[in-house]
Amino acid sequence: MGLTSTDATLIYNPVAGFWDWRTAIDRFARFWTARGWTVHIQSTRSTGHATELARAAAEAGHGLVFAAGGDGTLNEVANGLIHSETALAPLPVGTANSFARELGLARPNLLQSNWLVEVSHALARGRIQVMDVGVCEDGRHWLLWASAGIDSFAVRQIEPRPLWFKRLGPAGYAARFLMVLPQFQGVEAIITVDDRRFEGDFVLVNVSNCRLFAGGELRLNATAVLDDGLFEVWLFQGRDWPTVMRYMVDISRELHRNHPNVIWTQGRTISVTTIPPLDYHLDGEPVGLTPFATSIVPRALRLLAPDSAPAGLFSGPGAPLPN
Repeated sequence: MGLTSTDATLIYNPVAGFWDWRTAIDRFARFWTARGWTVHIQSTRSTGHATELARAAAEAGHGLVFAAGGDGTLNEVANGLIHSETALAPLPVGTANSFARELGLARPNLLQSNWLVEVSHALARGRIQVMDVGVCEDGRHWLLWASAGIDSFAVRQIEPRPLWFKRLGPAGYAARFLMVLPQFQGVEAIITVDDRRFEGDFVLVNVSNCRLFAGGELRLNATAVLDDGLFEVWLFQGRDWPTVMRYMVDISRELHRNHPNVIWTQGRTISVTTIPPLDYHLDGEPVGLTPFATSIVPRALRLLAPDSAPAGLFSGPGAPLPN
């Protein structure tokens, strides 16, 4: 599982996040160069470019690809690395950075000048792990969630965000979410999880591959494992937006698992149909309208997991980086 190459590509999304982090990115690259790595910095130019750059790095035999951006950038980079020997290394410079929070990495903070130093050392002390990913019928892979409901409705209303809005950070996103929330009225849905079928009115249908949700602010799956070959599926029943608010309070208190109107199950192949069709998202990026189907691809992606990752997130010990 270990890496044999000390060549790395750093893919930087210049429009990610709420600040221009290029100077910090250069310092990050120098940190790894001082440790014997050859780092090639590449900036993305358009949607999908990060996937092309990551695939080229894998074909060149690079050991690591650092993904400098938010969860959307991570998604694109991962799509270029699936089933390769090259490991994804997250460098959180986006707005939410949910996966970085999942891994215990420090997130961008203008008031804490050492956040990138913390990230650098945590990754350098990390280990190469493998993780499951989801794949949809169109061949697109995802890391964290495939979801339809209030979250996908809000994402469609909010994205794409202008630069001035991104500079408001997570607080701006949360404020905008609360503004559009009363417009959402739930949806009738049919969900199949392997050979089980669920029907009803739902405010959220979430297929999860991780522990956190809502930009990393809520813990949806307290004990999820990234390489166990299973999705966690959450079906939150209801129709009106006050129900959404009550669910959010329950999730924040980690009481949702035993809620009488919440269905939780696990599975490998999931399909979601809604009436009428509704936007769904992958890793926080709107991609189309329901119906959609997705299945799990076990242990398909190599990941540089920092030493800050919580206990039990992976089933195995992983392998150290090359000296």
